[in-house]
Amino acid sequence: MRAPAEVVPYDERWPDWFDQIQVVLEGLLDGLSYEIEHVGSTAVPGLAAKPIIDIDVVVPSPDEVPAAVAALVSGGYEHQGDLGIAGREAFGLPAEVARYHHLYVVVDGNKAHRDHVMLRDRLRVDPEALARYAALKRELAPLLLTDRSAYVDGKSALIGELLR
Repeated sequence: MRAPAEVVPYDERWPDWFDQIQVVLEGLLDGLSYEIEHVGSTAVPGLAAKPIIDIDVVVPSPDEVPAAVAALVSGGYEHQGDLGIAGREAFGLPAEVARYHHLYVVVDGNKAHRDHVMLRDRLRVDPEALARYAALKRELAPLLLTDRSAYVDGKSALIGELLR
């Protein structure tokens, strides 16, 4: 399944998509200590976004990361390491997946987790920040077809400002 390469208006189905993926993850993580959080733009009502559900599996301590990683790998996810962002473990999707999503394992309260939650929560309560972020995403959207890294890099200054 290819990653969606467009920014679209907010879709009321995104929370349901998250719920569907969460059920699958809960089955894989059974017996472990964790929380599952919907993060990223699809977790912000009204925000234009790529139709990709971003999910953090939040474990209570670094000691529990290996068990969470192993459980997800046993379910067909491909462990990709931190992909250059310390404090999170990223995963490629299983061959059979109903909804495209990004999946990360993070430790509760670490920087990667805090950044995801703080940005989501700021955008949920700050209409000006939401409008600025949505406008920037739409402006950068053509890069999704040619240079996804430039799309991500193009958002970094505003994200840093919103996190401060």
